Amino acid sequence: MAENVTSLFRATAAHSPSMAALTRAAGDGAGPIDFCIPVNPYFPTPGMWDEMSSRLRDIITYYPSSADTITSELCNLLQLPPQAVAMGNGSTELITWIDHLLVRESLAIPVPTFGRWTDQPMETGKRVDMFPLQESSGFALDLAQYAEFIRARGTRAAVICNPNNPDGGFLHKHAIVQFMDAMADLDLIVIDESFLEFADAEAEPSVVQEAMLRPNVIVLRSLGKNFGLHGIRFGYMVANPSLAGRVRSMLPKWNLNAFAEYVVFMLKEHGAEYAQSLQQVYRDRLDMSSQLASLPGLTVYPSQGNFLFVRLPVGAEGTVVRDRLLTEHRILVRECGNKIGSSSRFLRLVVRPQVDVRRLVSGLEQVLYGTRRGAAVPELANGTNYSSGTAAVDRLVGSTNGAGAPLAPQVQPMPVAAPMPAAAAASYDQSNGYGTPMPTPAPMPMPTPMPAPMPAPMPAAAQMPVAPAAAAAGPSPFAAPQGPTPPGVPARGGLTAAQVRGTNGLTPAPASGWPNPQAQNWPNAAGMGQTG
Repeated sequence: MAENVTSLFRATAAHSPSMAALTRAAGDGAGPIDFCIPVNPYFPTPGMWDEMSSRLRDIITYYPSSADTITSELCNLLQLPPQAVAMGNGSTELITWIDHLLVRESLAIPVPTFGRWTDQPMETGKRVDMFPLQESSGFALDLAQYAEFIRARGTRAAVICNPNNPDGGFLHKHAIVQFMDAMADLDLIVIDESFLEFADAEAEPSVVQEAMLRPNVIVLRSLGKNFGLHGIRFGYMVANPSLAGRVRSMLPKWNLNAFAEYVVFMLKEHGAEYAQSLQQVYRDRLDMSSQLASLPGLTVYPSQGNFLFVRLPVGAEGTVVRDRLLTEHRILVRECGNKIGSSSRFLRLVVRPQVDVRRLVSGLEQVLYGTRRGAAVPELANGTNYSSGTAAVDRLVGSTNGAGAPLAPQVQPMPVAAPMPAAAAASYDQSNGYGTPMPTPAPMPMPTPMPAPMPAPMPAAAQMPVAPAAAAAGPSPFAAPQGPTPPGVPARGGLTAAQVRGTNGLTPAPASGWPNPQAQNWPNAAGMGQTG
């Protein structure tokens, strides 16, 4: 069973295997505790599940209404004009059509991020300019530096995910609006708000209303993630009527299924329960972050999504941790080695109820610190390489480091081992990390490591660049490198984990209150608290 299950991950490339595939491979009909798929564990309510179950036969027997009918009901619920909205069979369908219709030659995206934003444009021959988020700054996106990068590269379309997946990084509304105004001459700006419903750092964080007033902005929203219903496959985009109409005109008349229709039409009766589910996710996120942060050597990054991004202790290898958690503890986690801009030292862990988190923490303690291995899970020699699942994309990423143009070969410097605490190092040296004493080797002269060239930290820009001429002021720190990036050094002149780059100049807001549990009206898409 163990080999059947773990082999599924090697076959799925850029994403995780489906829960159905994992359940089949397990052979006993029981799925694992899911810390991988980012869903809302508290919605739909048990009563809603019972209602859907009682109508199951009719739902799957008959055709659904047209997409226009379902979209009209959703817009009535969210207080949006139907002409500014297009609904898709999941956000991935909308990303595909956005790429085909609106991305002409190039697209910029911070990485790591959702894999379809990097892979989809490359699969259609576009240049993807990847802006590396730095571990040293908690993977926070500096919008001023991102704008400079876009100008230097001459990119024509830009994407911002807020909160970002997999790290949960959050940007305040006024900063995103400032960015949209500064980049008004681009062909397209996409603000992916798929996880924004789980953010509580700002009362009204969405830029939906602002997008409808601009000619080149699309806001992407998810329903499956918010409602805990990934399998239904429904999402929507909001833009000015011209942009939304172009995408809507390409979608099939019945691209939404009968389950999606049934859920959309039942939501108006359950706004209060939905708001309460978000409150519980906020509380669980704080509790889960605290419990994980107590594990020695484990780093937990701040998140405004319904997931947490964590770095494993030094010496731990994510694929081994993932496989052991699954086969020994029946816990499924998202190892992030196949995300561009990440590595196998990182996991994305979905926020779940406290009883499940206690089981996760117990499993991590045994896998990372148990006596079976005597130390942290050993790191594989070759790490985990990125794979998109598309051969042409993999060749491009492998040969260009994501820069979009072939690069000349370059001799890579010798990687420098991370320092270990004295006691741990002594124990590790004596046991080779597995508890087995090793004979003392004869001393050998140590070669002097070749340091990787480090650019000077770039100060935060005083204001957002507003004209392409800014790129002509001098050499850009984001220019493509002259050779492949050595291991451990970020692409395109970014800073290493030992350096801290500038912030976006915003003071992070503390977590604010949760939605009013007494509210009977459905929260609208723009977070404006209107009634309808």
